[in-house]
Amino acid sequence: MVYRIADNILSPLGETTLQNYQAVKAGSSVLRRYDHYRNISEPFCASLFTEAQNRSINVDGLTRFESLAYTSSKKALEATAIDVHKDHVIFILSTTKGNIELISSEGTKESLLYPGVAASHIALRLGIQTRPITVCNACISGVSAIILAQRLLEAGFYDYAIVCGADTQSQFTISGFQSLKAVSEDACKPFDMERIGLNLGEAAATIILSKEYTGQNGWSISSGAIRNDGFHISSPSKNGEGARLAIEAVMSYCNFGELGFINAHGTATMFNDQMESVAIERSSLQNIPVNALKGYFGHTLGAAGVLETVLSMTAMDDHTILATKGFKESGVSGKIHLSPHNLSTDKQGFLKMISGFGGGNAVILAHKNQVSKKTDKKIIEIGAYETTHHLSICSQGVELDGKPLDIVTTGKDLLTDLYKRYVGDYPKFYKMDGLSRLGFIAAELLMQSEEESDEMLSEMRAIIFFNRTSSIDSDKSFQASIQDADNFFPSPAVFVYTLPNIVTGEIAIRHNLHGETSFYILPEKDEKTIDMVLKTSLQDKQTCSILGGWIDYQDSNHFEAEVFIIKKK
Repeated sequence: MVYRIADNILSPLGETTLQNYQAVKAGSSVLRRYDHYRNISEPFCASLFTEAQNRSINVDGLTRFESLAYTSSKKALEATAIDVHKDHVIFILSTTKGNIELISSEGTKESLLYPGVAASHIALRLGIQTRPITVCNACISGVSAIILAQRLLEAGFYDYAIVCGADTQSQFTISGFQSLKAVSEDACKPFDMERIGLNLGEAAATIILSKEYTGQNGWSISSGAIRNDGFHISSPSKNGEGARLAIEAVMSYCNFGELGFINAHGTATMFNDQMESVAIERSSLQNIPVNALKGYFGHTLGAAGVLETVLSMTAMDDHTILATKGFKESGVSGKIHLSPHNLSTDKQGFLKMISGFGGGNAVILAHKNQVSKKTDKKIIEIGAYETTHHLSICSQGVELDGKPLDIVTTGKDLLTDLYKRYVGDYPKFYKMDGLSRLGFIAAELLMQSEEESDEMLSEMRAIIFFNRTSSIDSDKSFQASIQDADNFFPSPAVFVYTLPNIVTGEIAIRHNLHGETSFYILPEKDEKTIDMVLKTSLQDKQTCSILGGWIDYQDSNHFEAEVFIIKKK
């Protein structure tokens, strides 16, 4: 259990959590229709910062995205007495695309597009001395980041975690979602019979967590879980399997009667809302009120999980279940209870659930006025793990468990050659981007090396990867499809791979895995950080083993994987 000591929401609706809450409680929204925005030919509805707001947020020496995340984090820190210069503080950034709006700018250094580098810029400006971690887990990034913070604090690696979720919108992201036919031209309608798509939004939200109860604000994160559908990289499971598994893992720590409401993802897309309703009903939570907040802010991507958690805490402090703006009549088959009006509650807890591309689903349980009875400095003892198999791949060769693997080619044809020689039965390989091909091949070779006696192919095996360059190769490919106004053709098949965590989804689908899938980006390869995160990930009692490690793909001639299978000793 970890404790909230401060927070901030910075959105087009306001610069503080209170301003945003008051606006939402009053039913306000700045979602509006945009025509010909940044050379985007199709109209769309979104919640975007005005030019005046952008100027007020701007910080010299930082990009627009970095300024947004820095400003929110700084505002939250100002409410604390934390000395960020000490090594007991970690900065965790949640984002899907970071500085991606700069990809079309002439003279942009490629490294500026790496989210881990952006996180370093923000942390340095805040005065934080420890190495930041960026969570890049598609739409579930914000909740995933809170779960990571909880694990690191409970294990005693840090005393405080500053978790900031942020994303800005650009031609890159907007045209990408439009290519998937997922964007509505009008204000979204979560869970409604007439919903036709999502709205995008810009925001940053920060929550500062402490491993010790300070008596401030009274909120704790009691538990969290991440599970994968193992179904499809861009469409949720029809039976909500991943979401159900995540809910049930978290609810093992909670009584149904403690819950005031469930804050759902509620993107207002046809399949997401339907899936969530089914997962909630399958988890026997159909009598708990449900709400969704996308009708106020739009989908703020990497900020969404943090923003909606903080706003839900603030609402419950006010004994309020916020209305689902845009909802009138249920258009989902799962039996759930939503309201277009604010409701009252006297309960002390809520669930925050979220889902995203790559098949990921994450859920956290938040409680008010609940304190852990454990007072040890290290709350949870982290046991050692053992590596059962190890694989290294680079453009010049492959080594499995310390022995070179027989290959006939090197360079850009290596991955395809490995597929033909050692796999050969999964033609979807040829549709994947380079990063996913690299991870897929690594997973295949490792799993093939497992003996029946030590095979750990339980559905609850986790897949946890790290890299530096995110999805830069696919980012460049997608940008090429929208760079020329006279040949503007955004490809949905390319866009979905501009999320690095898609590789974890591909592996989960191939092997029918339903355990945790997570993707982290570091400023540089750092074995100490990787070891720390993997050890804390084994806190999840249902995780039997982890397929994890470093997987970086810059282009077809420059890639590296150092991946292994680990299990608890």
